[in-house]
Amino acid sequence: MIIVPERAVAGLLTAADCFSAVEQVFAAMARKSAYNFPVIREAIGYADALYGFKSGFDRESLALGLKSGGFWPGNIAKGLTNHQSTVFLFEAESGRCRAVVGGNLLTALRTAAASAISIKHLARDDARVLGMIGAGHQSAFQLRAALGQRRFERVIGWNLHPEMLKRLEEVAREHGLPFEAVDLDRIGTEADVIITITSSFAPILKASHVKPGTHLACMGTDTKGKQEVEAELVARATVFTDEIAQSVSIGEAQHAVARGLVKAADIVEIGAVINGTHSGRVSAEQITLFDGTGVGLQDLAVASTAVDRAIETGIAIEIDF
Repeated sequence: MIIVPERAVAGLLTAADCFSAVEQVFAAMARKSAYNFPVIREAIGYADALYGFKSGFDRESLALGLKSGGFWPGNIAKGLTNHQSTVFLFEAESGRCRAVVGGNLLTALRTAAASAISIKHLARDDARVLGMIGAGHQSAFQLRAALGQRRFERVIGWNLHPEMLKRLEEVAREHGLPFEAVDLDRIGTEADVIITITSSFAPILKASHVKPGTHLACMGTDTKGKQEVEAELVARATVFTDEIAQSVSIGEAQHAVARGLVKAADIVEIGAVINGTHSGRVSAEQITLFDGTGVGLQDLAVASTAVDRAIETGIAIEIDF
């Protein structure tokens, strides 16, 4: 069995590696040759933690396994990231455990790759202003990944705690772009692309905020009850997602579906756009929304790439198991 510890992951994967792996697995999902198993995600009644499992199998790449982990809100005070996870990969031919991979950085990279893929395939070609809602740990990964998808000229951002926006300002500066903290009205009227990456349980962005032609990547809602944008905004948009079953049950679309504003049949897998079986954006005035719920197959794809790189570079730790 191979072990790829968390400390080794950063040296093994690039953002481009993650983008390619996730784009391929989204395409495989739309072809119905890769599928996710039902998600388990529970409040454990200790340390205010959410814990669960995401798993699946890709018949094309033969990636089989699961990610185990969750969210511990008190970890920052301990010098740890709030999100903690580990990926387990198994041999499709035998069921033997092939590898154990540290999943914290992998999760951040694969989540950022998903929103970047949605921007590549759904945002207007002339998008020039990128809006960010949320400034936590994941936001920097989201911003870096997004900036490579269009010729953005400036970045604007909003966060409940404005002092945290320095994180986004630093990333924008890395790319030679100006950054400005703004209110939600300006996010909606000025941004061509908006990424939401919060842990909110109440809508932040409203339908009245958002101008025609905007692309939204809603990346924070991955649990029943969470919500980043108003249900009426979801209803106003053409909705795309990683997996429809998760979108309607634990994703951003859950509230619009529950109120009868959107039907599951109205939601499109992003993989269909990647494969060319769905047209994606059809007009400059259309509002597109990507509901990024985070699927187990993303983790397996990126972890498999990390294992391959670890073997190639000779840093894989092999043990008898």
